[in-house]
Amino acid sequence: MNMSAKINANTLATKEVHVKQEIKTNKSPKLKKALGYAAFVGPAVLFFVLIQIIPFFMGVYYSFTSWNGVSSAVEWVGLENYIKIFTDDQKFFNSFIFTTKFMFAAVLISNIIGFGFALLLNAALKTKNILRTVFFIPNVIGGLLLGFIWQFIFVKGFASIGNMTDIGFFKLPWLGDEATAFWGIVIVFAWQISGYMMVIYIAALQGVDTSLLEAAKMDGATNWSLLTKIIIPLILPAFTICFFLTISMAFKIFDLNLSLTGGGPFNSTESVAINIYQEAFMNNRYGLGTAKSILFFIVVAVFTTFQVTFTKKKEVEA
Repeated sequence: MNMSAKINANTLATKEVHVKQEIKTNKSPKLKKALGYAAFVGPAVLFFVLIQIIPFFMGVYYSFTSWNGVSSAVEWVGLENYIKIFTDDQKFFNSFIFTTKFMFAAVLISNIIGFGFALLLNAALKTKNILRTVFFIPNVIGGLLLGFIWQFIFVKGFASIGNMTDIGFFKLPWLGDEATAFWGIVIVFAWQISGYMMVIYIAALQGVDTSLLEAAKMDGATNWSLLTKIIIPLILPAFTICFFLTISMAFKIFDLNLSLTGGGPFNSTESVAINIYQEAFMNNRYGLGTAKSILFFIVVAVFTTFQVTFTKKKEVEA
């Protein structure tokens, strides 16, 4: 009995050792895989947390304070900043109205031009590669530099052409009047961003199956029918991306607005970003400026979420 008990005990011990070894061997590939993911994703996640997440929550905290952005004293004021924005800050709401109007105009015009360029340059043109580069170049130029270049064009270039040709379009006070200044900023924004949208639309158009287009042509479909019934429904994901990008860019416009008009004349073209900048860094009301930025973030998030949800539904229906 003692010998059999010892043999059973040794057998159980051996089995236990084998089980532990198997568990270790099974865990080691998973551990290596997890370490590999951590090595590649870890630094990006770390910097994202440090640069995006932590500052965001710090901003939420400061929006409930009266901090001036300089001193070490931070006084908690609760909802006072938000109450002041909604009850006693007409200038902020005027800038919101301007930014919203600008967003709708800029998004519509930028995407129409970008899609038009894409249709043109997706055709069998000998110079299409050169033209793609030419149309994309404005997107590479920095916003401030681009704004100062166009400021010179509007103020000096158009005025000179108007005096020589006596064409009324060039003699308009492009940056000196509320209406023309608005459309001046829209023109420059569309000129800058349309090339970027064009690249996305071209990539989508090149993914369209040409056999579908050929079959539709054989059935007697016109070019307009091909565009509206086949091409656009097939590339709706590209419209989703382009609308999202242009909406967010138009809402956040700052550098072009600052260099072209500086918010003038008489604050009629002041964007929300400029209003927040002036509140926080010019008036040294960092708490109030941060509260405005939180509200701005919520509005942009709502607009973009609604747009993506709406266009995604259209993709499914198509």
